[in-house]
Amino acid sequence: MLIRNAEIGIARARLVDLRIADGRIAAIAAHLQPRPGETVIDAGGAALLPSLHDHHLHLQSFAAAQDSLACGPPQLRDAESLQQALHRRHAELGAGEWLRGVGYHESVAGDIDRDWLDRCGPARPLRIQHRSGRLWIMNSPALTALGVDNGGDVPLERDARGRYTGRLYDADDWLRARRPRTQPSLWAISRRLAAHGVTGVTDTTPDNGPETLQRFESAIAEGGLLQDVLMMGDARLDQHIGGSGAVRRGAHKFHLHDADLPDFDALCAAIRRSHVAGRGTAFHCVSRTDLTFALAALTEAGVTPSDRIEHAGVTPPDLLGWMRELGVAVVSQPGFIAERGDAYLTDVDVDERIWLYRLRAFLDAGVTLAGSTDAPFGDANPWKAMQAAVTRRTERGVVLGAEECLSPEQALDLFLMPADLSERVVRRVQAGAAADLCLLDRPWRQARESLHTVMPRMTFKRGLLIAGLG
Repeated sequence: MLIRNAEIGIARARLVDLRIADGRIAAIAAHLQPRPGETVIDAGGAALLPSLHDHHLHLQSFAAAQDSLACGPPQLRDAESLQQALHRRHAELGAGEWLRGVGYHESVAGDIDRDWLDRCGPARPLRIQHRSGRLWIMNSPALTALGVDNGGDVPLERDARGRYTGRLYDADDWLRARRPRTQPSLWAISRRLAAHGVTGVTDTTPDNGPETLQRFESAIAEGGLLQDVLMMGDARLDQHIGGSGAVRRGAHKFHLHDADLPDFDALCAAIRRSHVAGRGTAFHCVSRTDLTFALAALTEAGVTPSDRIEHAGVTPPDLLGWMRELGVAVVSQPGFIAERGDAYLTDVDVDERIWLYRLRAFLDAGVTLAGSTDAPFGDANPWKAMQAAVTRRTERGVVLGAEECLSPEQALDLFLMPADLSERVVRRVQAGAAADLCLLDRPWRQARESLHTVMPRMTFKRGLLIAGLG
């Protein structure tokens, strides 16, 4: 394949012809002569970039969310709109089907529980997931369908009378065991990601195990999943040597919560075991306490180049130097400022707002930084996340942490980091590199002015067109 009149290079843009052969970039020159029978694509001066990698999302949850009702901002903003949406969805479902909602936030109707859902929702099994991904709220028909009462060893929250509130924290394994379901197809979300120029993802679901890795391998083999996957998971993967080139074993994911932190010595031992098994470690850290605890554990247990911090939601200045000394990478979600920033202005202490989802501070401190969307808990469009990294503007127009703004080029680079962040070299279009490419619909000088409007014209993975009509 020959791509002609393509703009490559960001700092020094130039128009070139580029040849792809055997899945790699075979040649780049000012002019290349087409070979007999060779497919020729005219880029028309548009930017040709490396394809994107989303460094933190959840494929199966993303797929499941496509059949779920959005229950939070921006789709719904108050209790009345939530009630109406629940009843509309109820009318669309068949008898006995569960109603599944996602993305709930307290700004809609407060701390809803079983009684609120019984009173305001439809009379069918109903469960709504909080946008944090940690909490499910279920109504009484749902609890009945799960076969639970107010006795036994059930991880549901109880009120002062010992009655279940319908709130289930951090117990997805228990819920799946009680209500097994067919795994959702990855076909639609994979093509949606490809349309945005994404050819690789890091699935950071903490309870991924060997069976999930095999599921992703099967989906790729059958053509349902187009992206390469670096898959995090739990300790079971320490002893799992398998994995194809398209699905690789990733870090041991630790989901920290400052109100319920694990035993420190046990955590350090788990870190060491994963390191011995050739795995990095990754820590979900949305609070200052989480982050301090994770850094202390890594200091005690030792670090590898593949160790990383997910989110780094609140990072005070005194922790930046510690992170640089340890050599950990950070994977941030700049889109959260746009999507959740107005809620942060209410929910986050004023003293900590300047440390929310920092970006430039990490780069200035010499900390490796990569970007992600956290789909389905964030918008899956990485170009919107890049725009948020540039403007730091909330939905209502408030700039949150202006000193953390990045240039459009720096924002793009967040999604051009290699999957294994231990390499820490931004991918570029160059001869010999894998032909994982993203052809935009405009030159970079135009794209950088409105990143959120970018829709790639074509996406190539190892030289094969996986999105775009040409």
